[in-house]
Amino acid sequence: MNKDNFDYAIENTQVILAPQSQIATFGSTSFHFYLVSELMDRVNEVRVRDGKIHADRPQILTPEHFSRLLLEGFGDKAQRYVDQLREQARNFAVLRYGFQFRKTDVSERTFRDPLDAVIARTKSQVEDTQEPLSAVIQGVDDAWEVCLLKFTIDMIERSSGGNIGDFRKRGLI
Repeated sequence: MNKDNFDYAIENTQVILAPQSQIATFGSTSFHFYLVSELMDRVNEVRVRDGKIHADRPQILTPEHFSRLLLEGFGDKAQRYVDQLREQARNFAVLRYGFQFRKTDVSERTFRDPLDAVIARTKSQVEDTQEPLSAVIQGVDDAWEVCLLKFTIDMIERSSGGNIGDFRKRGLI
């Protein structure tokens, strides 16, 4: 996939219905997604892919742990530099999120309807079944996995503030 196609997919990913919950701080979270995309060469043909994305429990990466990751395969000069970074960043912590995307969980259906009608129907079905961990996403058919990745990055951004707050309340950072 070239950069233009990648950028197009990112720019044309829209969350129609976001999950009501965020990524859990102290456990794993599974999101059910419905990714709706118009087939490129066919008028009024729309594909709906649905499946699950599993978010592992966020992990705290302290400067100590982070420096070990940075130093694999590096020598003494790199070690000294990382030691300086560690001293300067004592209160620095990074959250690491892990996602698993299992294609075996994905199914797809094709509809001969306008895109807006399929989106509205899919959104209504999710709302009617009251699935709090479900999302309806509009994306690009050929780059649907990029659209799904954009959704996961957005979920991390949305969840990180609360996750950091939870870790702080427990004195973990």
